[in-house]
Amino acid sequence: MKLNIVTGKIQRAQRVCFYGVESVGKTTLAARMPDPVFLDVEKGSAHLDVPRQEVKTWTELLEVVKELASGSYGYKTVVLDSIDWAERLNHSDLCEQKKIKSLEEIPYGKGFTMAAERMARFLNDLDRLVDAGIHVVLVGHAHVKRQEPPDQVQAFDRYELKLTKQASPLVKEWVDHLFFLNFKTRIVESESGKAKGRGGKERVLYTTHTAAYDAKTRSELADELPLEFASISSLFGAVKAPAKAVAVEILGREHKETKEALAVYLDPHEADVNAWCLSTGKITKGQTWRDMPPSFLAQVEKRPEDFLQAVAKKAA
Repeated sequence: MKLNIVTGKIQRAQRVCFYGVESVGKTTLAARMPDPVFLDVEKGSAHLDVPRQEVKTWTELLEVVKELASGSYGYKTVVLDSIDWAERLNHSDLCEQKKIKSLEEIPYGKGFTMAAERMARFLNDLDRLVDAGIHVVLVGHAHVKRQEPPDQVQAFDRYELKLTKQASPLVKEWVDHLFFLNFKTRIVESESGKAKGRGGKERVLYTTHTAAYDAKTRSELADELPLEFASISSLFGAVKAPAKAVAVEILGREHKETKEALAVYLDPHEADVNAWCLSTGKITKGQTWRDMPPSFLAQVEKRPEDFLQAVAKKAA
């Protein structure tokens, strides 16, 4: 066997998880990522003007990820909001398959083990996005867990990702960066000697594991950063697009007159077409079908009649 050894850093798409306490700004931070599209499981992005695909079932989630991995939609980041709600879909789907009401009905914890195996396969599916040069961001909630390490005399509480004990290690191992988001509180001692919390308005992002919370990074970021995209933007530099994605862009440039050609078919139905494009995340509010990704316009140009049938079906 002939080895192919290479040296130096490899710039690739990143696998990231933002998790933290309620209302700290997890979804808002994810919206600052390069050209994001949201897989809205929790419907937590309603207050943001972002492209989104609503996902209601585990099967839908798998199908959407597979479709986005084709690289034909032009997005640079896929945001799953949230990973813990996606786990709920996983459990519900498995319960439906097994015709049970709860995974606890399967003895010896085997139900949760089966669900974790499905989660592991899902993470492999997300790797297809990374291979296509698309960043993956998992948004998650935090909960407080009691820890009793064997090398410590006393137990203590810490923040962790709100997933089952079977799935949480899989996700934490899979991501390149696990960022914990929280409000910074300073503890001060009052005149009576009691500890009081002060502050609580400053939002911060933690990158390094401590006894108080889970976090990690494969970069050289500081342990504590302001909660803003500029703090981590260096991680998401230029990613070399795979050959398939490059081919899509070339195709777009070769069809400069696509919009004019499609206008003959689409302009008479513009209202319905724009509504379809908005509902499927092809455009955002205020845009028209002409603002769709060039690669998708090229697909529509090949079979405009079929596209109009899909639009009519949605409008009906």
